[in-house]
Amino acid sequence: MTSDERATPQAGTPADEPATATVVTPQKGSLPVWQETLLLLGIAVVLAVVIKAFLVQAFYIPSESMEPGLVTNDRILVQKWSYWSGAPERGDVVVFKDPGGWLGDDEKTGPSNAFTKALAKVGLFPSGGHLVKRVVGVEGDTVVCCDDEGRISVNGQPLDETGYVMNEAGVRCAGPMTGNCSWTAGPVPKGHVFVMGDNRAHSADSTVHMCVEGETDCAPGREFVDVDLVVGKVWVLLWPFDRFGGLDGGDAFDQVPDAQ
Repeated sequence: MTSDERATPQAGTPADEPATATVVTPQKGSLPVWQETLLLLGIAVVLAVVIKAFLVQAFYIPSESMEPGLVTNDRILVQKWSYWSGAPERGDVVVFKDPGGWLGDDEKTGPSNAFTKALAKVGLFPSGGHLVKRVVGVEGDTVVCCDDEGRISVNGQPLDETGYVMNEAGVRCAGPMTGNCSWTAGPVPKGHVFVMGDNRAHSADSTVHMCVEGETDCAPGREFVDVDLVVGKVWVLLWPFDRFGGLDGGDAFDQVPDAQ
């Protein structure tokens, strides 16, 4: 072919055929939209159940016992991964199932209708029947109330709890629920924790379930919470949004020595 020759298509070749639109037909096995929607909803529910079981769960605060940090009807998120391979630590604010007789009837109330009950099952709505308290003593610890300044001691170390304990006029010490400011709890049994609310004068916590001197109708050991009942550690105050954030207090236990 010489330099001035051009390659031209011959008649009847595909180049002479007019362009036609390509029709795409659904492949066999594709789902209708309504089936895809149901499938996606099912996947979402399964993911929610997995997240609730292993990662995060929503709860609400049923009482005033954790004021000032947590107020009645606050919504919180509890994370579970901290206790996958360990137990709660001193200072942790934890949610746990009722050990039996700790909650009043008004505090056991959970979701009130079928829809919210279903959401609670998958962790998308706060559920009832749980308590939230601060871990004060762990396995082997001895908790004593109180020194001349009204402070609780753990293993002989007084705690500075001014950063999170409710400051109420007329409350003489940080452990008044027994009716006096002179009591001892522990050593905490293996696999258990001793818990207290931050609103020390209004908290049905471990101190309320102790056997105090002179009490006859009492079962020793009721004051300790089995760690198997602990759901998780409070991660964040979710609602109301103007108070969104974490909780303080863990550093108050930094100087506590290990139990002997």
